[in-house]
Amino acid sequence: MRSAAVIVAAPGVHLAFNGLVDNASPDGFGWRSRMGGSYGGAREEDRGARPGRALAEVIGIFLKLGVIGFGGPAAHTAMMRDELVRRRGWVSDERFVDLMGATNLIPGPNSTELAIHLGHERARWRGLIAAGVCFILPAFAIVLALAWAYTRYGRTPAAEGLLYGIKPVVVAIVVWALAGLLKTAVKGRLTGLVAAAALAAYLLGVDELLVLAAGGLLVMAVRTGESWLPRGGAPALFLPLLGDPRFPDPTGGQLTQLFLNFLKIGSVLYGSGYVLLAFLEGDFVERLGWITGDQLLDAISIGQVTPGPVFTTATFIGYVVAGLPGAVLATVGIFAPSFVFVGLLTRVVDRIRDRAWSSAFLDGVNATALALMAGVTIELAGEAFVDPLTVGLAVLALLLQWRTKLNTAWFIAVAAVIGLARVLIMQ
Repeated sequence: MRSAAVIVAAPGVHLAFNGLVDNASPDGFGWRSRMGGSYGGAREEDRGARPGRALAEVIGIFLKLGVIGFGGPAAHTAMMRDELVRRRGWVSDERFVDLMGATNLIPGPNSTELAIHLGHERARWRGLIAAGVCFILPAFAIVLALAWAYTRYGRTPAAEGLLYGIKPVVVAIVVWALAGLLKTAVKGRLTGLVAAAALAAYLLGVDELLVLAAGGLLVMAVRTGESWLPRGGAPALFLPLLGDPRFPDPTGGQLTQLFLNFLKIGSVLYGSGYVLLAFLEGDFVERLGWITGDQLLDAISIGQVTPGPVFTTATFIGYVVAGLPGAVLATVGIFAPSFVFVGLLTRVVDRIRDRAWSSAFLDGVNATALALMAGVTIELAGEAFVDPLTVGLAVLALLLQWRTKLNTAWFIAVAAVIGLARVLIMQ
């Protein structure tokens, strides 16, 4: 499974967040335009926002997204577009798609890196830090509490029941976002064919990074021929950190080794949760022997049923291995590279559009990234639609997004209540 789920906070939490960040939203969740009404760029009042106000907006919005951000990267991306493109107009759809495509080129959790980049768009370097920290913090706190319960009682509180209602609503939210981004990411027949081929390749099990690179290179090659080749070979679009360092621990410095191992994983990891599972098993189960295979599966399942990035699995493992210091160091280690990579990426993403070959490559990556997002949604739908009621919830969520201005956070809250009520009735 390539998705993550959520423990949803009460609506009052969202009201508090929106009271901080949306003065124009008397209903607490605000009003937004319907699909097709995306802004061409930041609104006039947004462009002139004071730095302090802009930073407060970043903090409030990404704390809220961190609380309700379930469903994995595809759902996170859909929610960010709904909040920041359609409702608030911080960036245009074109800019959003470029940032989404660019973050797919670097290692680490893509939705977290997109949040970091959007924070930079709004409040520069302070926004970059604030957006990433606030998006991660709710998941860190929840996973930390679950890890405490796990080590104390030998099990985690049941949360899967909530997913019964939440998963189909997530599918509807992502489908609506895909429809809104389609015209922006797929600009013609070429990118349309590339997106279709990428979706087929993903569903056949081809590695996501290979699909992404192939899509970008194909569009670049067709549009520019061989003119994109600089002297000496192909363009170096990014340089991922390679290698598999081993950190001997002759003095008992497990905390240092724990931090360095998670720093390594955050620096080199591309791909889905399955890839993260492989890294964790190789390092912490087989090589170091700090946790068992069963504990690793418990850690991964915690990452699946909590909001925010699945990478907070590191928080759980860190706590099991070394308590609170281990949880903090593991979390910092696995996420720190994302802040560095995005900080570097902000300096070059605009220049990508200035050159024909790199602009064509980014167009290919954008179309392919949208196809990968669609592939994840198809997989999630297969897990979510288990009976007529779940199908009905998804259809209702789609209709409400089409015909109303309700914030999707309401859908999440109601879906969680339905899932919880079902668990209580079935007991």
